[in-house]
Amino acid sequence: MGLERQLEGMLGRIGLSRAEVTMRCRYLDWQDEDAAHLASRGASLDDCHQAFVERLYDHLAQFGPIAGILRDPVTLQRLKHSQLDYYQRLWRGPYDRGYVLDRLRVGLVHQHVGVDLKWYLGAYRLYLDHMLGALLGEGADQRIYASLLKAVFFDMTLAIDTYSSAQRQALEDSEARFARALRGANDGLWDWDLETDRIYFSERWAAMLGLGRDSLGEGSTSWFGRVHPDDLPGLRQSVDAHLRGDTPWLNHEYRIRRRDGAYLWVLVRGVAEQGRMAGSQTDISQRKLSEQQLRHAARHDPLTGLANRLRLDELLQQALQRRQRPGAREAGLLFIDLDRFKLINDSLGHAMGDRVLVEVSQRLTRCLRPGDHLVRFGGDEFVVLLDDLACLADAEQVAQRMLDSLHQPLHLDDHSLAVSASIGITGLLAEGQAVDTLQAADLALYRAKEAGKAQFARYSTELQAAAQKRLDLHNALAHALAREEFELHYQPICRIDGSRPQVTAVEALLRWRRNGRLESPLQFIPALEESGEIIAVGDWVLREACRRTRRWQLAGQQDLRCSVNLSSRQLLQPGFAQRVAAILRECGLRPTSLVLEITESLLMQDSAETLACLRELAVLGVRLALDDFGTGYSSLGYLKRFPLQILKVDRSFIGGAPDDPELNAISRAIIGLGRSLGLEVVAEGVEDPAHLDFLLGQDCRYAQGYWFSRPRPPGMLEPLLLGEEGFEGEGCLPGPATGPREDSQGSRR
Repeated sequence: MGLERQLEGMLGRIGLSRAEVTMRCRYLDWQDEDAAHLASRGASLDDCHQAFVERLYDHLAQFGPIAGILRDPVTLQRLKHSQLDYYQRLWRGPYDRGYVLDRLRVGLVHQHVGVDLKWYLGAYRLYLDHMLGALLGEGADQRIYASLLKAVFFDMTLAIDTYSSAQRQALEDSEARFARALRGANDGLWDWDLETDRIYFSERWAAMLGLGRDSLGEGSTSWFGRVHPDDLPGLRQSVDAHLRGDTPWLNHEYRIRRRDGAYLWVLVRGVAEQGRMAGSQTDISQRKLSEQQLRHAARHDPLTGLANRLRLDELLQQALQRRQRPGAREAGLLFIDLDRFKLINDSLGHAMGDRVLVEVSQRLTRCLRPGDHLVRFGGDEFVVLLDDLACLADAEQVAQRMLDSLHQPLHLDDHSLAVSASIGITGLLAEGQAVDTLQAADLALYRAKEAGKAQFARYSTELQAAAQKRLDLHNALAHALAREEFELHYQPICRIDGSRPQVTAVEALLRWRRNGRLESPLQFIPALEESGEIIAVGDWVLREACRRTRRWQLAGQQDLRCSVNLSSRQLLQPGFAQRVAAILRECGLRPTSLVLEITESLLMQDSAETLACLRELAVLGVRLALDDFGTGYSSLGYLKRFPLQILKVDRSFIGGAPDDPELNAISRAIIGLGRSLGLEVVAEGVEDPAHLDFLLGQDCRYAQGYWFSRPRPPGMLEPLLLGEEGFEGEGCLPGPATGPREDSQGSRR
């Protein structure tokens, strides 16, 4: 920095404004006549001043600290000449801003050359002593005043030393506090002279990079040359923005190269002032590492280490952007769901389930190509993003590899587990379509599950239409009970071992009249089960069937029984047996008049809750029937373990008898098994006289089917119950059917 700029800066630090100079002159009682007095004698004192300058420098040469400065003759002559100029200005003026700057300049020069303040003030004392004799002459008073000057100037040097010492101590204390703060903050310091492009770096600044200060240059290239190429433009923009005044300070994060070639994350802070910029640099690598770990944790699954749903959203957006580029190839999505994974968790525990998920994720990963992404979507669901496909058929090849890989047993500890998956496949759909890519893949997955699991299916627009239809169905079913759209039809169950079949029971079958037409139970019963509405609807069916049966009993059918099909959701509801008892009391129906039909699939759960509920129902007197026996595992354990009284033979066996030898043999075996266990056997699906003859030949006493009557509303069934009409197989009930053929089959509620 030049001398003139130093002077300007000194003026600001001292605070020598015009007002300050005026105040000082007033304090010294300086008047215009004072300047006139000095000017009137100034010219006559030139010889006196010349003599004093010689005397002064002869005197200074006797003191070592000053003598060293005066050895050079050229320097000595320059100082003497400058001293004479000063005395002329002192006496002659003018006493303006230039005078003040000249005084500061002289003081600054003396400070630069190393003249301590006590020598500087001592020279003033010597000057006044010399001028006292020149102006007033020799005498006792002059000598006394000279002595006074010596004492006063000695005191002045002590006072100035005291002020200086206190200021130095305050500065040292401040610097010490600053140094301790810097050590605590572990920051590096830098000071950049913008005009000369020279930078001072502290030891800590260099140490951050594994360097010493001596190995760093003084120019800005020693700093910016080490900045990571990707971060350098941003750093320069931040510096320039601050220098332009766009930002109050410099605050920027970037990477800088260490001595070993690795990059360090740092935070630089600084401020520019009067051609300089200075600040600090902080090592923020640990924070950046923590932020990176947090970002990774937020986008990855902690169990498998795979990307999660948040990361999948980012990957899908990136893939969609790539698809918009010219020449972009196909991209596809696989939605993977493990089949029957809940069974592993329930039987072996969640810890083993987690191990299975980790093993599955590793197997799926090995089926991918470089650049593909596997995501754990949640639970036992995974998503694969396939990029750069020649065609979507390539996605099917990847899916098949995955199915084949999962087909191999998993060996964990002492367990050998079979795991399969269903996979939905779709191409990448553009934003704004009726369905998004994930939804399309999920619809395809649903189709694969419906088709029997352990396979893949591709998305088509028909799947979306079917999904919309299912949604409409669920929405309509949610209000059907409140709108009184449900009704019960009844199919008679007859005793056939007498001279003529007699109606002894009816089976209540749920029907839904929607918009004036009956919906197929095969469509809406599974939807009720899936949504959970079957619980409320099942209670309504039970109450309505009991009320109708009691009405028929009071009308003369005293021994009539009613069968009602149970859902597994109903049976597993807490307090279900107590609810059945309450409904029976409400309707006035004897418990023995109610038959609850359950399926093999329900008994397969074989839970303690199921067994306890069935036993509680049996204690009430409610009869329990096993429906569709022979279509499942047909386990004898069910017949022994559970309190069953009735065994119903599925229509698929009766329909083939007596012509099909195998079905003939199976039917005979089931009927014989039931009778040997003391169970009442009911054969379903009786549709022609040959079926009746076969059952009578096997001593099967009860049957139901279209030969007797198809399911009918209560009013249309009452003539049959009263004996006013014969059975349909006898040709006594002409007219259209009131329900589809499957009404006498499985989905009966």
